[in-house]
Amino acid sequence: MENLMENEVFRAFTTYAVIVIVKMMLMGPVTAYFRFTRGSFANEEDVARKPVEERKKLLVTHPDVERARRCHQNDLENIIPFVGIGLLYALTGPELATALLHYRLFVGARIFHTIAYITVLPQPSRAFSWILGMLVTLSMAYRVLDKIFLL
Repeated sequence: MENLMENEVFRAFTTYAVIVIVKMMLMGPVTAYFRFTRGSFANEEDVARKPVEERKKLLVTHPDVERARRCHQNDLENIIPFVGIGLLYALTGPELATALLHYRLFVGARIFHTIAYITVLPQPSRAFSWILGMLVTLSMAYRVLDKIFLL
Protein backbone atom coordinates (compact mmCIF):
# COMPACT_ATOMS: atom_id res chain seq x y z
CA MET A 1 0.00 0.00 0.00
CA GLU A 2 2.87 2.35 0.78
CA ASN A 3 4.26 1.98 -2.75
CA LEU A 4 0.83 2.69 -4.21
CA MET A 5 0.58 5.98 -2.33
CA GLU A 6 3.94 7.00 -3.83
CA ASN A 7 2.56 6.50 -7.35
CA GLU A 8 1.73 9.95 -8.73
CA VAL A 9 -0.99 8.66 -11.04
CA PHE A 10 -2.71 6.84 -8.18
CA ARG A 11 -2.44 9.93 -5.96
CA ALA A 12 -3.94 12.06 -8.74
CA PHE A 13 -6.77 9.56 -9.20
CA THR A 14 -7.44 9.55 -5.46
CA THR A 15 -7.55 13.36 -5.39
CA TYR A 16 -9.99 13.70 -8.29
CA ALA A 17 -12.12 10.75 -7.20
CA VAL A 18 -12.57 12.32 -3.76
CA ILE A 19 -13.51 15.65 -5.36
CA VAL A 20 -16.33 14.13 -7.46
CA ILE A 21 -17.50 11.86 -4.64
CA VAL A 22 -17.80 14.84 -2.27
CA LYS A 23 -19.56 16.81 -5.04
CA MET A 24 -22.00 13.92 -5.41
CA MET A 25 -22.52 13.73 -1.64
CA LEU A 26 -23.32 17.45 -1.52
CA MET A 27 -26.27 16.89 -3.84
CA GLY A 28 -28.20 15.47 -0.85
CA PRO A 29 -28.02 18.74 1.08
CA VAL A 30 -28.78 20.66 -2.14
CA THR A 31 -31.94 18.60 -2.56
CA ALA A 32 -32.85 19.17 1.11
CA TYR A 33 -32.32 22.91 0.65
CA PHE A 34 -34.77 22.94 -2.26
CA ARG A 35 -37.25 20.81 -0.30
CA PHE A 36 -37.28 23.27 2.62
CA THR A 37 -37.19 26.49 0.60
CA ARG A 38 -39.84 25.28 -1.87
CA GLY A 39 -42.02 23.53 0.73
CA SER A 40 -41.99 20.20 -1.11
CA PHE A 41 -41.66 17.05 0.95
CA ALA A 42 -41.81 13.40 -0.07
CA ASN A 43 -42.85 11.60 3.12
CA GLU A 44 -45.70 12.07 5.57
CA GLU A 45 -43.38 11.87 8.56
CA ASP A 46 -41.52 14.92 7.20
CA VAL A 47 -44.63 17.05 7.76
CA ALA A 48 -46.25 15.15 10.65
CA ARG A 49 -46.15 18.13 13.03
CA LYS A 50 -47.96 20.42 10.62
CA PRO A 51 -51.78 20.89 10.59
CA VAL A 52 -53.62 18.42 8.34
CA GLU A 53 -54.53 21.02 5.71
CA GLU A 54 -50.93 22.23 5.49
CA ARG A 55 -49.60 18.67 5.17
CA LYS A 56 -51.45 18.15 1.90
CA LYS A 57 -49.91 21.31 0.46
CA LEU A 58 -46.40 20.23 1.47
CA LEU A 59 -46.63 16.66 0.12
CA VAL A 60 -46.21 17.71 -3.50
CA THR A 61 -43.41 17.66 -5.99
CA HIS A 62 -41.66 20.84 -7.05
CA PRO A 63 -39.68 21.26 -10.28
CA ASP A 64 -36.58 22.56 -8.45
CA VAL A 65 -36.55 19.60 -6.06
CA GLU A 66 -36.99 17.15 -8.93
CA ARG A 67 -34.22 18.87 -10.88
CA ALA A 68 -31.81 18.46 -7.93
CA ARG A 69 -32.85 14.81 -7.54
CA ARG A 70 -32.27 14.10 -11.25
CA CYS A 71 -28.88 15.79 -11.07
CA HIS A 72 -27.97 13.59 -8.09
CA GLN A 73 -29.19 10.49 -9.94
CA ASN A 74 -27.08 11.47 -12.94
CA ASP A 75 -24.06 11.78 -10.64
CA LEU A 76 -24.66 8.27 -9.34
CA GLU A 77 -24.87 6.93 -12.89
CA ASN A 78 -21.62 8.59 -13.95
CA ILE A 79 -19.34 9.05 -10.94
CA ILE A 80 -19.52 5.45 -9.72
CA PRO A 81 -18.31 4.05 -13.09
CA PHE A 82 -15.60 6.75 -13.20
CA VAL A 83 -14.30 5.70 -9.78
CA GLY A 84 -14.20 1.99 -10.68
CA ILE A 85 -12.76 2.39 -14.16
CA GLY A 86 -10.48 5.24 -13.06
CA LEU A 87 -8.96 3.03 -10.37
CA LEU A 88 -8.27 0.25 -12.86
CA TYR A 89 -6.91 2.82 -15.30
CA ALA A 90 -4.53 4.21 -12.67
CA LEU A 91 -3.24 0.69 -12.05
CA THR A 92 -2.34 0.22 -15.76
CA GLY A 93 0.50 2.72 -15.41
CA PRO A 94 -0.51 5.53 -17.76
CA GLU A 95 1.63 8.64 -18.22
CA LEU A 96 0.90 11.18 -15.49
CA ALA A 97 0.01 13.93 -18.00
CA THR A 98 -2.46 11.66 -19.80
CA ALA A 99 -4.04 10.51 -16.54
CA LEU A 100 -4.33 14.10 -15.29
CA LEU A 101 -6.01 15.10 -18.54
CA HIS A 102 -8.58 12.32 -18.10
CA TYR A 103 -9.22 13.10 -14.44
CA ARG A 104 -9.40 16.87 -14.84
CA LEU A 105 -11.70 16.69 -17.85
CA PHE A 106 -14.07 14.37 -15.99
CA VAL A 107 -14.16 16.46 -12.82
CA GLY A 108 -14.62 19.68 -14.79
CA ALA A 109 -17.39 18.10 -16.86
CA ARG A 110 -19.25 16.87 -13.76
CA ILE A 111 -18.99 20.21 -11.96
CA PHE A 112 -20.17 22.06 -15.05
CA HIS A 113 -22.96 19.49 -15.52
CA THR A 114 -24.23 20.22 -12.01
CA ILE A 115 -24.08 23.98 -12.55
CA ALA A 116 -25.89 23.61 -15.88
CA TYR A 117 -28.55 21.34 -14.33
CA ILE A 118 -29.26 23.36 -11.17
CA THR A 119 -29.13 26.82 -12.77
CA VAL A 120 -31.05 25.63 -15.86
CA LEU A 121 -28.49 26.65 -18.47
CA PRO A 122 -29.80 26.17 -22.00
CA GLN A 123 -29.10 22.94 -23.83
CA PRO A 124 -26.83 21.65 -25.23
CA SER A 125 -24.54 22.84 -22.39
CA ARG A 126 -25.59 20.06 -20.01
CA ALA A 127 -25.56 17.46 -22.77
CA PHE A 128 -22.04 18.40 -23.87
CA SER A 129 -20.73 18.14 -20.31
CA TRP A 130 -22.39 14.74 -19.89
CA ILE A 131 -20.95 13.52 -23.21
CA LEU A 132 -17.46 14.73 -22.26
CA GLY A 133 -17.59 12.88 -18.94
CA MET A 134 -18.85 9.73 -20.62
CA LEU A 135 -16.13 9.89 -23.31
CA VAL A 136 -13.44 10.30 -20.66
CA THR A 137 -14.67 7.23 -18.77
CA LEU A 138 -14.92 5.22 -22.00
CA SER A 139 -11.40 6.32 -22.97
CA MET A 140 -10.05 5.01 -19.66
CA ALA A 141 -12.02 1.79 -20.08
CA TYR A 142 -10.52 1.31 -23.54
CA ARG A 143 -7.02 1.83 -22.12
CA VAL A 144 -7.67 -0.75 -19.38
CA LEU A 145 -8.97 -3.33 -21.85
CA ASP A 146 -6.22 -2.59 -24.35
CA LYS A 147 -3.55 -2.99 -21.68
CA ILE A 148 -4.76 -6.12 -19.90
CA PHE A 149 -7.35 -7.82 -22.14
CA LEU A 150 -7.40 -11.49 -21.16
CA LEU A 151 -10.15 -13.97 -21.94
